[in-house]
Amino acid sequence: MALPAPRTGVLARKVGMTRIFDADGRHIPVTVLSLDGCQVVGVRTEDARTVTTKKGGEVTRTDGYKAVILGTGEKKAKRTVKALRGQFAKAGVAPKLKVKEFRVSGDLPEIGSTVLADHFAEGQKVDVSAQSIGKGFAGAMKRWNFSGLRATHGVSLSHRSHGSTGMRQDPGRVFKNKKMAGHLGDERITTQNLTVVRTDVERGLIFVKGSVPGHDGAFVEVRDAVKKALPADAPKAGSFKAPEKLTAGGEG
Repeated sequence: MALPAPRTGVLARKVGMTRIFDADGRHIPVTVLSLDGCQVVGVRTEDARTVTTKKGGEVTRTDGYKAVILGTGEKKAKRTVKALRGQFAKAGVAPKLKVKEFRVSGDLPEIGSTVLADHFAEGQKVDVSAQSIGKGFAGAMKRWNFSGLRATHGVSLSHRSHGSTGMRQDPGRVFKNKKMAGHLGDERITTQNLTVVRTDVERGLIFVKGSVPGHDGAFVEVRDAVKKALPADAPKAGSFKAPEKLTAGGEG
């Protein structure tokens, strides 16, 4: 497991791909990521805290590590299990469709705060993780880029097969992890060192150069690149909008 990052990543929804033009008129293919109301729904701390048990007693507990729990997307309360419903109510946020925990080593944001798009600076490198598109059962040529068998010289009706996989009497078996036909896609993929081309704080959009894993509408995790330094103009603790405080009359 990677070491905790100084800043938290964000949860976003993949909207789709388009292109934008730079100052010189050159077009840049980008993937549009929407924060979709990404909020802090909880934190994990190393500090000890007092918790009241079901029987009314009090015990001291600690998480033992620092992390930020983010939620994004809208979900009906009646379709949310009671345990999560209580956590969302305690945080003062609406039920979220997707929840993810990000381990951090820096400062923790306030619970209920909303992540802003300028959390990432323009020109910054990021790593994007998501579940790739499933393609079902695929042959060796599509799955592993095999060249296939010859088009002539006795090859009949098996041009796209992967050929022999067996061995001689010793060892007389097929080794594990042999590249063969099988299930393709539908696995966690991380694309590293993608460039943030533009951010739109008002609409909560992040424009990332190139393609990212997952289908349109899928949730993706965007983190600071582990192989590149954080830009000087990036917020050191992240960019968050503080939650609205309710007055005595119940209005914000």
